[in-house]
Amino acid sequence: MVQGTGSYVGKSVITAALCRYFYKQGYRVAPFKAQNMSNNSYVTRDGGEIGRAQAFQAAAGGIDATVEMNPILLKPSSDMGSQVVVLGKPVAHMHAREYHRYQSQLTGIVQDSFEKLAANYDIIVIEGAGSPAEINLRDFDIVNMSVAKMARSPVILVGDIHVGGVFAWLVGTLELLQPDERDLVKAFLINKFRGDASLLDSGIALLEQRTGKKTLGVVPFVPNLPVDEEDGVKEWKSNGDFFSQKLNVCVIRFPRISNSTDFESLACEPDVNLQYLTCVPYTRRPVPDAVILPGTKSTIDDLDFLRSSGLETYVRELRAKNVPIVGICGGFQMLGKHIFDPDRVEAARPVASGLGFLETVTRFENRKQTVRVRGYCLSSGAKINGYEIHMGQTEQAPDSQPLFRITVEQGRAVDRHDGCISGDGQVWGTYIHGVFDEPQFRRDFLNQLRAERGWDPLSLQSAPSREATLDVLADLVTRHLDCALLHGILGGQV
Repeated sequence: MVQGTGSYVGKSVITAALCRYFYKQGYRVAPFKAQNMSNNSYVTRDGGEIGRAQAFQAAAGGIDATVEMNPILLKPSSDMGSQVVVLGKPVAHMHAREYHRYQSQLTGIVQDSFEKLAANYDIIVIEGAGSPAEINLRDFDIVNMSVAKMARSPVILVGDIHVGGVFAWLVGTLELLQPDERDLVKAFLINKFRGDASLLDSGIALLEQRTGKKTLGVVPFVPNLPVDEEDGVKEWKSNGDFFSQKLNVCVIRFPRISNSTDFESLACEPDVNLQYLTCVPYTRRPVPDAVILPGTKSTIDDLDFLRSSGLETYVRELRAKNVPIVGICGGFQMLGKHIFDPDRVEAARPVASGLGFLETVTRFENRKQTVRVRGYCLSSGAKINGYEIHMGQTEQAPDSQPLFRITVEQGRAVDRHDGCISGDGQVWGTYIHGVFDEPQFRRDFLNQLRAERGWDPLSLQSAPSREATLDVLADLVTRHLDCALLHGILGGQV
């Protein structure tokens, strides 16, 4: 089990790296995270919703993701409440105390999910959440030490040296654990180190002397590591300045942004500078080449943010200048005329006016759409491949123009449309997450932006294979961890 001294110390990355390492060693391996809090989610083959990090970890292990790998997903919709997803299906919106009362009903589901995986795989790499030393939450733990005890799993404790204080963090976490929990911790792992790792030798020696625990290794800081973010937005190198020789694509960073991984493939293109905006650019110059309204867990609330921040006025200015505007999922809903939520599925009020850029109306329902889809773009024929996760259903005016034809849904042949595009072709929206991950569609989109600048189109560039990208993770283990110690921990000799 991989636990951490806090959030964002790299538990998800280390878990994925271990999954890939064991897979390359010939083991059948699967990830497991009992409870995840994330708005970056994924749709499994059978239509269940789980955290995207667990789907990525499953891919690292050479398998398809299932709901048992993340049986409980909490999707924050406000500072106080979350949608609770159990075994891939939403059950309710709950505030923290309400959810804590409900947790007793989930312990059996956690154990059943783990046992189902354990019966089918040689190794389960378990990921914890936050820190196991949150002593005020010990009675509500269903994801850290309670899972380690249930699974009888040795624990590797990960600390982030990049933010400083890693030795105090590791020792302090260990001190706050119960004696039987401390016994489960078999080794430390220091993550995100920059520089000469030998400078840590004296500290590591004192750490072992004080705690009696070995250090499994020191993993370097790797910029732009090819992993899916568990939550939030991956920070790219952009410093806020526009680059004259690149396409400047702006994504509105909503407070409840979801599935921000939709745009990582854009950011990796050589001619793209990806920017996230939380406020109106100071000078409003130069004008971006495109602006994207991403998915959100709270469409109406984030539409209010768009207005209160002044970003709605800015987006309208861009629309008047014929800057392409794209909406994904919740962003697509915002582009329409109205959003209705009569049953308060997401919002505190039943109706909101949209931006009115598309002739669409969205109505929220209690039923959640979670499907994988394949199809093609009606204008170019480029194939698209992704997934839908939304509560709202969007209706288009009879004379409006759809964007995609969907031909496969959850592995079954279908024939339906998705999305909508404005008459001048400058505004479009879709429910499909991952639409930019298809290379040809992405390059077609970018070449249209290049044409607006008077630049020649770029050809489709070959990218590293998915397998080669995942093997980078296995290399982190083989190059920077004590693999003999790792296998000793796995075999119970440590």
